[in-house]
Amino acid sequence: MKDARSRIISLMQVGSMLGIWALFVGIIWWLANSIRHAIELRDAQSATIAITIVAMIVFIILVCILTYVFIGLRLGRESDDRNDNHE
Repeated sequence: MKDARSRIISLMQVGSMLGIWALFVGIIWWLANSIRHAIELRDAQSATIAITIVAMIVFIILVCILTYVFIGLRLGRESDDRNDNHE
């Protein structure tokens, strides 16, 4: 039972991590598309580009932090599982 529960939790965590990356890719695509539209419409390109670059950097940092935390939690749990099996 503990193994099945652990497997379900692991699958949910991997699914949430994939969802975060999918959201990140979608946001970056949307921001890049907004730059393209600003250029086509001869809109205020400097403001659009500046805001988009800042937003991209913020999202990249957030996704990297979430990935780092996710991997750290997975490695920590795996080492705890190995320690529990040796006792």
